[in-house]
Amino acid sequence: MQTLRRKDILGLEEMSAEEITLILETARSMREIMQRHIKKVPTLRGRSMINLFYEPSTRTKASFELAQKYMSSDPINVAGTSSSLVKGETLKDTVRNLEMMNIDCVVMRHPVSGSAHYLARNVEISVVNAGDGMHEHPTQGLLDMFTILDKKGRLEKLKVTIVGDIRHSRVARSNIWGLKKMGAEVVVSGPTTLMPPDMEDFEIRFEPSLDDAIEGADVVMALRLQKERQEGGLFPTLREYAELYGLNSRRVEKANEDALIMHPGPINRGIEISSELADGPRSVVLDQVTSGVAVRMAILYLLLGGTKEE
Repeated sequence: MQTLRRKDILGLEEMSAEEITLILETARSMREIMQRHIKKVPTLRGRSMINLFYEPSTRTKASFELAQKYMSSDPINVAGTSSSLVKGETLKDTVRNLEMMNIDCVVMRHPVSGSAHYLARNVEISVVNAGDGMHEHPTQGLLDMFTILDKKGRLEKLKVTIVGDIRHSRVARSNIWGLKKMGAEVVVSGPTTLMPPDMEDFEIRFEPSLDDAIEGADVVMALRLQKERQEGGLFPTLREYAELYGLNSRRVEKANEDALIMHPGPINRGIEISSELADGPRSVVLDQVTSGVAVRMAILYLLLGGTKEE
């Protein structure tokens, strides 16, 4: 049985191409479990996990919980608003107290960048980053790559265009790090005010013209506008943003005929992407959701190593 030689899953920047490949290959087997009539295996029987979410989530939280239950783990969900954090308890104390209940892993989403790394340094149990501020969202990046690989058969030498709020997007960062390591060409486009100040560190191409960025693309990914993380004045109006950078059927004509259309969700329809495109034949938005469960099953399996019985 192959396992990941690391305690935690914190980001794709620090992960090797070999580790990414192992996760994606394992996710194929996990997807087969999801297609069974009875979606249950004893792989992580007896393992206890805490899903600690300090920010709202639908897809990520639900898919982690499904992944845990499909593998017979015992998850407990804790929302930040219902934890002792509201009483003044620190994140470190919260998780160390949970750790003393003999849990094996904590899956955490937190609004502060670097919180997952901080937690991993201070606890002995495994930490899986389900999104930390504007830093990374590694499982989203992995599920996006799994979806592309499933549809295209490869990642190497594909042109992937990511459009929108790169500056505030942890999804963009994880996809950029992951896709580059797997040999894809990454191009980003959007308002200059929504580009990160450290753009040169990513060593990718920024194309202010959306038409030029999309031309010849194999994959076009729209990002959600991170309005909750933005200060005012980064772009005039939502209407103007939609006119200049919203994806629609006319715009994606410049992409390859078989280009995939992606969005991590939730979608602001008519702003980031038109309904016609999001629901169209080239859209893999719903496939991304399915991929999310399979990839998270793979991560937990490889991280925690299954059971002695297995």
